[in-house]
Amino acid sequence: MIRGILHSEIFMLTLTIGIYLGAQYLYRRTHWALFNPLLVSMAVIIVVLRLLGIGYEEYSSGNEIINFMLGMSVVALGYLLYEQIENIRGNALSILTSVLAGSIAGVVSVALIARWLGAGDALVASLEPKSVTTPIAISVSASSGGIPALTSVAVIVAGVFGGMVGPWVLRMAGVRDRVAQGLAMGAASHALGTARAMEIGAIEGAIGGLAIGLMGVMTALLIPLLDKLM
Repeated sequence: MIRGILHSEIFMLTLTIGIYLGAQYLYRRTHWALFNPLLVSMAVIIVVLRLLGIGYEEYSSGNEIINFMLGMSVVALGYLLYEQIENIRGNALSILTSVLAGSIAGVVSVALIARWLGAGDALVASLEPKSVTTPIAISVSASSGGIPALTSVAVIVAGVFGGMVGPWVLRMAGVRDRVAQGLAMGAASHALGTARAMEIGAIEGAIGGLAIGLMGVMTALLIPLLDKLM
C-alpha cells in the first residue's frame, strides 16, 4: 500500500509543491542567493527520488499538470507587459537592439568557448540555446543536432546562475536603468532571471518577460545562420 502511494501522481505532485514551498520559505527568511528556491528544490528532490527509488520518467509523468501550468504562466507575463506598455513604446528600438546583441553574444560566446575546449558538434549545439526558455531551447537544440536533455540542464544552470549573481553584476557594472536591468536578466537567464527581476521591481519584471520572448525568437533564427558562418 505504501509503495502504491509513493508511486502515485498525487504523491509526486505533493512532493514537488511541498519541497518548493519549503525552499521558498527558506529563501525569504535568509535572502541568501545560494538558497535560490529552484536550486534548493532540485537538490532536495533529487535526493528524495534516489532514496525512494523513483525514476525520472515516473516523476515527470506525475507532474504533467505543472508542466502544463508552466506554459500558462509564461502567457500571463503578457499582463505585466500591458501594464508597462508606455515604457516599452518609448524604448522599442533600444530593446530590440539590445536583445539582438545579447542573442548574438550568448550564442557566439558559448560556441567559441566550447569549441576551444574541444567540444564536438553535438555538445556545441546543445549549449548554444542555453539563454532561452526551455521549450524553445529544446526545439532549437534538437533541430541543430544537439542533445535535448543536456540542453535542459544548460538552461537551468544559466537561469539559476543568472538569477543568483545577475543583480550583483548589474550593480557592479553601474547599470541603474530599470529597463536595462530587466532586459539583461530576461535575455541572459530567461524565466528564472525574470522571476528575480520581478523581485527588484514591476518594470524590471515586465521587460524581462518581453526579453524572454524576443530572445527565444531571435536565437531560434540566429543559430542556424551562425552555425553556417562558424
